[in-house]
Amino acid sequence: MALSKPSSDSDFPYWLVAATAIAVFIAIVIATNDLYTQVLVIVSKGVWITIFVTLVGFSLASALGLIIAVMGLSRSLVMRQVARFYVEIIRGVPILVLLFYIAFVGAPGFVVAWNYLSTPLQEAGLIDELKVRDISLMWRAIISLTIGYSAFISEVFRAGILAVDEGQIEAAQALGLTRWQRFRLIIMPQALRTILPPLGNDFVAMVKDSSLVSVLGVADLTQMGKVYASGSFRFFETYSIVAYIYLLLTVGLSLALRALERRLRQAGNIDETG
Repeated sequence: MALSKPSSDSDFPYWLVAATAIAVFIAIVIATNDLYTQVLVIVSKGVWITIFVTLVGFSLASALGLIIAVMGLSRSLVMRQVARFYVEIIRGVPILVLLFYIAFVGAPGFVVAWNYLSTPLQEAGLIDELKVRDISLMWRAIISLTIGYSAFISEVFRAGILAVDEGQIEAAQALGLTRWQRFRLIIMPQALRTILPPLGNDFVAMVKDSSLVSVLGVADLTQMGKVYASGSFRFFETYSIVAYIYLLLTVGLSLALRALERRLRQAGNIDETG
């Protein structure tokens, strides 16, 4: 069956109209029902933790992923192999398993190593002995998400950098630009247009995967819903509200990212025609 180009009528976001109508209907139900309103007030206390974990975790994962990507494109064989080893191993471990490992193996191991290396400073009274409980569960969760997502994000950055025309890099080199100047002025601005869609997908995915931090007792959106439902036995109402809030976050982010992609695409077309 031959595929045809969609007409302009099919581009109208009917799905968004339907989703908006459902969202408005649910909002009216919540506003007019005391039980749903109570659930929303309690559960929404974890929204800020969810947002904080996502923003910090994604920012750190992007920075680490960029470093791994640059290492993977290095001229050094050792750095390339280290980067490939990191990516393949981390991508092969489920996020939930990584979360447990960092929280209950990595953190205690770090404390033991830190106390061993800082023994002279402790004996001199400059610092106190570090305890495992001093590392909060929230930061263990953030570190886990950072490590887990950095492997995927590094591949996004690597693909975007490789998509840049080699001729432009050679031209910049001929003009005398340093490696850092070529990367900052030539490579990354062009690679950004390529990596933005998959990077945005990873960001939305992290919003959803941030719910995994609830297994550590971090008071995020999912954990607040779990605590309320287990105490009130209002599972349907509670998890309906939790799902509703997650959908508002993820769909809203997806729409914002699509708008940003269109603006960058239009800016790129203007630059090319100008």
